[in-house]
Amino acid sequence: MTASEIRQQFLDFFASKGHTIVPSAPIVLKDDPTLMFTNAGMNQFKDYFLGNKVPAHTRVADTQKCLRVSGKHNDLEEVGIDTYHHTMFEMLGNWSFGDYFKKEAIAWSWELLTEVYKIPVDRIYVTVFEGDASENLPKDQEAYDFWKQHIAEDRILLGNKKDNFWEMGDTGPCGPCSEIHVDCRPDNERQAVDGKTRVNNDDPQVIEIWNNVFMQFNRMKDKSLVPLPAKHVDTGMGLERLVRVLQGKTSNYDTDLFMGTIHTTEKLTGKTYKGTDDKSDVAFRVIADHIRAISFTIADGQLPSNTGAGYVIRRILRRAVRYYFSFLDVKKPLLAELVPVLAAQFSHVFPELEKQVDFVKKVVFEEESNFLRTLDSGIRRIEDFMQQAASKAIDGQTAFELYDTYGFPFDLTSLIAAENKFSVDEKGFEVAMQQQKERSRAATKLDTSDWVVLDETPDVIFVGYENLEANTKLLKYRSVSAKGKDQYQLVLSKTPFYAESGGQVGDTGTLYFDDEIIHVTDTKKENNLIIHFTDKLPANPAAHVKAVVAKEKRRDTARHHSATHLLHAALRQVLGTHVAQKGSLVNAEGLRFDFSHFAKVTDEELAQIEAIVNEKIRANIPVVIKELPKEEALQLGAMALFGEKYGDVVRVVVIDPAYSVELCGGTHVGATGELGLFKFVSEGAVAAGVRRVEAVTGAEALAFVNNQLQQLKEVKAALKNPKEIVKAAETLVQDKASLEKQVEALEAEKVRQLGNELKSKVQSINGINFLGQVVSVNNAEGLKQLITQLKADLPDHLLVFAANIAGKASVALAIDESLVAGKGWEAPKLIKEHVAPLIKGGGGGQKSFATAGGQETDKLDQVIKAIQQLIN
Repeated sequence: MTASEIRQQFLDFFASKGHTIVPSAPIVLKDDPTLMFTNAGMNQFKDYFLGNKVPAHTRVADTQKCLRVSGKHNDLEEVGIDTYHHTMFEMLGNWSFGDYFKKEAIAWSWELLTEVYKIPVDRIYVTVFEGDASENLPKDQEAYDFWKQHIAEDRILLGNKKDNFWEMGDTGPCGPCSEIHVDCRPDNERQAVDGKTRVNNDDPQVIEIWNNVFMQFNRMKDKSLVPLPAKHVDTGMGLERLVRVLQGKTSNYDTDLFMGTIHTTEKLTGKTYKGTDDKSDVAFRVIADHIRAISFTIADGQLPSNTGAGYVIRRILRRAVRYYFSFLDVKKPLLAELVPVLAAQFSHVFPELEKQVDFVKKVVFEEESNFLRTLDSGIRRIEDFMQQAASKAIDGQTAFELYDTYGFPFDLTSLIAAENKFSVDEKGFEVAMQQQKERSRAATKLDTSDWVVLDETPDVIFVGYENLEANTKLLKYRSVSAKGKDQYQLVLSKTPFYAESGGQVGDTGTLYFDDEIIHVTDTKKENNLIIHFTDKLPANPAAHVKAVVAKEKRRDTARHHSATHLLHAALRQVLGTHVAQKGSLVNAEGLRFDFSHFAKVTDEELAQIEAIVNEKIRANIPVVIKELPKEEALQLGAMALFGEKYGDVVRVVVIDPAYSVELCGGTHVGATGELGLFKFVSEGAVAAGVRRVEAVTGAEALAFVNNQLQQLKEVKAALKNPKEIVKAAETLVQDKASLEKQVEALEAEKVRQLGNELKSKVQSINGINFLGQVVSVNNAEGLKQLITQLKADLPDHLLVFAANIAGKASVALAIDESLVAGKGWEAPKLIKEHVAPLIKGGGGGQKSFATAGGQETDKLDQVIKAIQQLIN
């Protein structure tokens, strides 16, 4: 069977058991601050387990894109090294939300594996939770007894809390679990060593393929366990491992899920994949795995960047580049060529990648190209270090700098070092790495207490589309500490406050607890909860609450949100239908809109787009908002954003059915005329294949135009009010350029004359032509010109010139090549040891020429003497 057939059989089986088949949630999480990525199939159902939301279906099944490269579930360093860990993987799952429990879950698992997939019974082992006295948790006897109805008792193994009590994170839903393992070893090995001794023992051929989690508890911040409102089933089966078992392979990478990518990589590199533990074969596996994580995450809306989730993706991409750069001898972008292969392979199950294949390929290509250039810079840095090093060792701090600045992993630094007979201080590297992690944790640490629950009402009602005030009550609250600042989070039963979502900022406003006033500083979503951030708690949490949104801020924000819809449509009209939203920020002050486009938007195009938007504003078109079934909305032509999760019923914003129809949960104006005026503020690149425009509407647009007119008035006055201001400005620029050339020529002549004067001051010391002088030049280039002018006529020279340039110390030092070779003198080393300490600065360069800069201008004479003393 192919992987596609195996996946479909799973879904068909659970559909036959009354499960609703639901689509995969995006791999990038937006409304859960505890996670960056979907790392398990249950993430999108977390609210059901917590009782925050009532499920539309009590039985569901799906295949979910997952990513495990951060936090508790981090498999990155194992990926490619072994044969069964991955960054991005598919998790097949079936769920019961307060419906069936252990009996049915276990029976159906057994039926699917043994009767549908025909896995031999004598290869299967199951585990159940043995209990944990420290938490007063008993053995899961119920699961044990149900398993006895299907499998021999000697194949039911007891597992500890680490293996058989599943927790999503430090807090949250959890419970005992029952894992299913398959022994894939050849018969002779199975006869020689009992498989039960290999379960959960890191045997690559005795692997867990399915985990049945029985959600019963909620882990609190104080580590206590509280029973959930209802019992649930959460199962997860790794498709990659299942396919490996059913296709009779010894490695996940040997299945048709990965071999298409591996074969393409073979063609692109001219190398052959042999499936061994050699570094080259590890590189093939790393590439085949990582390109999936990179491609699907970008397709779901997360671009590589230097922070947060974007940094994780950049790190994965760079790990793949390092492997093909180091072990497949590939020095040009490779990963981008694999994106179309992957898109075609998954088009029927995850079509979002195929729909954006050109965009994703472009982003990956640019990221690879940039990092390959960085690798070249890093290699030059390590070569410079080794040339200047006093010993054959690279210290831990330098190894960490290579990692942190140039993306060199420790093993790449060690490889280059070993080739040059250098050692690397691994312990020092680990210390520096740990220090960075601690700094990062301290900067982002968020200390959140458990919720104090006043009312168990599951659903929070949002009334803010129609009303900016509401009478309500407090359901629960908790305290939050971040960067030493205390805040509080309040959840109301009904709220008019819009929670930050879809690029629109959260509302601010006021909560009146009877006569007590509490200010709401922000509103955010956490899963299905609308959370109000405040700087204090009410004295009487049970008091009646009146919630009032800051009206002017909401109104201005709505103007800018409606403007993004007008802008999006105009961009597609002028630039092409390839334009798709890649990010946005909408607040009261303006809008920022990121979109896919591979070239700078010209001034002419911006003017055309701006004119279209303003035409729609003047037309005062009604902004019509409807709630429709998702499929009906899409059939109407509504644009949906990649990476967003939509429910069965969606909110559609229509601004002329022939112009703009988008799925959107944000707040909007009643008619486009309320925007008044639309003006671009800026346009530029934000990432590979992504452009960003910023714009303003309403009063902000008027203020922007008035400010531009005022600046123009001031410029005209400064230019003596010429009739043709542009021509006058161009003449001024040309005159300035002409004068600068004249100044440069005069400076060059001054330096030439100074050089001629200095020739008479050359001293012969121990056979060396030494010339050291504090000189008067206007820039560091003048020092270099002096060196160049004088060294040509002075064999065996050592030249050092220093100057006070704009209040900073500047030094240039040159050593004749004969002295570098004969005496072992090197300019960077002399700068580092004898110049930089004096002027409190630093510098570097080549063996025969180096420069330095520093703060101490009064030590320049001492610099000359220090170098002269070396010769004496």
